[in-house]
Amino acid sequence: MNQLPYGWRGQLGLIYIASAWSMEAEYADMAPPGVTTHTTRVALSDDPTNFSLNDVCTVGEDAVKAAKLLAQAPLDAIAFGCTSGSFTNGVGYDQQLIRQMEALANGIPCTTTITAVLKALQAFNMRKIAIATPYEEAINNRAVNFFEDSGFSVENMLGLGMANDYDISHQSIETVYRLAKQADTKDAEAVFIACTGLTTVRVLEVLEADLGKPVISANQATFWHSLQLAGIKADIRGFGSLFQL
Repeated sequence: MNQLPYGWRGQLGLIYIASAWSMEAEYADMAPPGVTTHTTRVALSDDPTNFSLNDVCTVGEDAVKAAKLLAQAPLDAIAFGCTSGSFTNGVGYDQQLIRQMEALANGIPCTTTITAVLKALQAFNMRKIAIATPYEEAINNRAVNFFEDSGFSVENMLGLGMANDYDISHQSIETVYRLAKQADTKDAEAVFIACTGLTTVRVLEVLEADLGKPVISANQATFWHSLQLAGIKADIRGFGSLFQL
């Protein structure tokens, strides 16, 4: 029997944090037929059990170098899959990373998680948001500053206070569900669940039904934007209303 090769429709590159593991699995969950993901990794910290604000501010430098390595494969798009690593240096840093990545990736279109999240919020045409994160206060404060400087109104911010990357990846779906519900407010038009280390995509439609508004997660938005960059228009169901826009 003749079979189509893997990645016949699109091959997505992913630069992911070495101490996390949720994003690759969630990419596989969401992937339509013929789309594959190809990953390389960068270290968030010498000690993933206690990463710092400085760690997330500098990890993007390694992501740029990693883009050159990934580009040795015939990829259709590359994403730097780290939320905090793409917003903590302020507005415009994600675009700087993208320019540097694309320069080393032979022109393969690139994105970052925060770039994808901004694109998703713009697609929904929503400016008032609630944010749920696993982070400590210092990183949460940077997130609020980033979104407000980008023209959004942060109606509420709720974090779990974690600096252990392993603990973040071990959080249950129930924890994510309850965190997002607690972060939501009546004035928020959408809820954003930050961090590519959290397992999120299988609970998004339940949250949207219960909250009555769009819920965007880091992993969902990054995959969605990667598909756009690769020119893939797929009917993906079960992972939030973003894929129906």
